[in-house]
Amino acid sequence: MTWRFPPARSLMAAGCFLALLAPKVADAQVARIEVHPFRSTTLTDQEFLTGQKEGKPVVIAGELRIPKPGTDRLPAVVLVHGSGGISGYVDDWAQFLNSMGVATFMFDSFTPRGIVSTTDDKDQLGWLTLTVDAYRALEEVAKHPRIDRARIAIMGFSIGGHAALYASLKRFRQIHGSPDVTFAAYIAFYPPCERRYLKDIDVSDRPIRIFHGAADDFVPVAACRAHVERLRKAGADVELTEYAGAYHLFDSAALKTPAKLPQGQTARHCRIEEAPDGRLVNSDTKQTFTWKDPCVERGGTIAYNAEAHSEAKKAMKDLVDTALMKK
Repeated sequence: MTWRFPPARSLMAAGCFLALLAPKVADAQVARIEVHPFRSTTLTDQEFLTGQKEGKPVVIAGELRIPKPGTDRLPAVVLVHGSGGISGYVDDWAQFLNSMGVATFMFDSFTPRGIVSTTDDKDQLGWLTLTVDAYRALEEVAKHPRIDRARIAIMGFSIGGHAALYASLKRFRQIHGSPDVTFAAYIAFYPPCERRYLKDIDVSDRPIRIFHGAADDFVPVAACRAHVERLRKAGADVELTEYAGAYHLFDSAALKTPAKLPQGQTARHCRIEEAPDGRLVNSDTKQTFTWKDPCVERGGTIAYNAEAHSEAKKAMKDLVDTALMKK
């Protein structure tokens, strides 16, 4: 396949966006920051599910933060943003991980594709394209001389949480991932779980951890409860942690005053399944699911919850200690 790189202004846009994060990086006291472009592709969800590997090529930029100097190999976490793009809370998590000696790779799936946000219009990009991007990011990070390729986790938020959660499927990794490297843990914050993919309980034996707000009215936790129960019965190493009174984006300190997403699209009352031909269908009507489906609604709450955020950070520290710090 011949790759056609996007115009220079696309790469400049990604680079400028990442550069805006630089003033906050000083607080994390990282030893080195590198911007890495890597190649990915844009697929529809059906193309992804039917095993098509080549769509519209794209070059994505990611920011690698090395938390300390030296030559030793470090654990790392690949961070996958949500429908609003890279926001401050994603950067906060990067700094938190850096403070524990964990490198982070935060990439931008939207800017190179000309997208600002998909919150109100989710037809702009298939969710599974973020999983493709995550697999390509893993390959990029694993090549770095300061990164221990056996200790790279994925952590995602909302639709990025969907990418992190379902990157654990053996089927997806076999088709779209690398045979040479895999994630050491799969960490999903408030992911949507209303989709049932074929063979979606045949997952990695690595830890799968989900953190969700029990009061989330935009991406309710109920579907994740059901999915986790199915995974547990299949023998997966999976845990769901719920925080009472916590809404969507409970870890975003910028949302101390709760906000509404009046036009935010949500499939909270949809039941969606993969058909044998790779189509996503409404489980009730058996019609092809789109974001114009009658089950799709608009509106939801986003709000910070200091107690939930604090507890999530404690849980993340424990997970890092057990899954990433031990060689």
